[in-house]
Amino acid sequence: MTVDPLAEVVTLLQPTIRFSKLVEYAGRWKIYRAGTGDSFYCAVLDGRCRMTVDGQAPMLLQAGDFVLVPAMHAIISESLDAPPVETTTEPVEIAEGCFRVGSVDAPADLTMRIGHCRFASPDADLLVRLLPRVILARGEPRLATLMQLVGEETFARRPAREVVLERLLELVLIEAVRSGDATMSAPGLVQGLADRRLAAALRALHARPERPWTVADLADEAALSRSAFFARFSRIVGLPPMEYLLAWRMALAKRLLGDRELGVDQVAERVGYSSASTFSVAFSRHTGLSPARYGRARKAV
Repeated sequence: MTVDPLAEVVTLLQPTIRFSKLVEYAGRWKIYRAGTGDSFYCAVLDGRCRMTVDGQAPMLLQAGDFVLVPAMHAIISESLDAPPVETTTEPVEIAEGCFRVGSVDAPADLTMRIGHCRFASPDADLLVRLLPRVILARGEPRLATLMQLVGEETFARRPAREVVLERLLELVLIEAVRSGDATMSAPGLVQGLADRRLAAALRALHARPERPWTVADLADEAALSRSAFFARFSRIVGLPPMEYLLAWRMALAKRLLGDRELGVDQVAERVGYSSASTFSVAFSRHTGLSPARYGRARKAV
C-alpha cells in the first residue's frame, strides 16, 4: 500500500478556518502582528510589499506569491516605502469580507487575501513541528485557484460549508508545502521526504505503523547503516527514529480513540502494541491519561 506521509500529517491536523478576508492597502503603512500560534496565510493578488517573519530576513512579495506560516510567529508587513514605525493594526471594513489599510479614498497599491486557521488535532504542536516554519510559493496558479475557492466558500454560507472549507484548507496546505520554498529551513517531515533515503523509511513507517519497527529495520528501508541512518534521520527530521515512531503512533491512537468505533485492544493492535495493557502504559505516559479516559473525554467534546 502506498502511503503519503505529508498527506497523512495534514489530514490529521484537522484544519478549521478562523477567517479569510480580502485586504486592500494604500499609501505608506506598516503593520505588526503578534504571534498567535495559529496558521497564517496570505496570497498577493496585486501589487508588492515586504514581509518579515519572526525577525528573519524580509521577503519581497509580489502578485502571484503565497506565504504560509503553519504556526504564526510575529509578522511585520509593510509597504515598500514604509514609515519607520507601525501605522495601524486594525484594517477598516469597507464591504463584507473586504478591508482597507490606509486612505479609503486613494487607489489601492496592494491587494491580498489573508486568513488564519486553527488545527483541531490534539497533537497539533507535534505535527506542526514536522512542517517548515515558513513557506513561500511563487506563481502557482493552483494555489491562486484554491484561495479564490476559500474566499467564495467563506462568505457563501452554503450547506456543508465547514466540511468544504476543511477539505480546501487541506489542499492549500499540501499544495503550498510541495510547491513552495521553505524560507526558514528547519528539520521536519518535508525535509525528510526530500531526502531519497529517508523518504523510503518514512513511507514504510507510515504505511505499516503496526509493524514492530527497529532502527535497524528502518535503516534497511533507507539502505543505510544503522548508525548513519540514526544520525541522518535525527538531524533532518528533527527527532530520533523511535521517538518519531512513538509520536506518530500516539497521534494515530488519539484519532482512533476519538472515532469511538474501536475498543482499546483494537486500537493497540493497529498502532503496533502486542497487548492493550502495554499500549495503555505507553499512552498514559505520553498523554497523562489512560486510553479509556481519553476516549471518554473526547466523547464529551
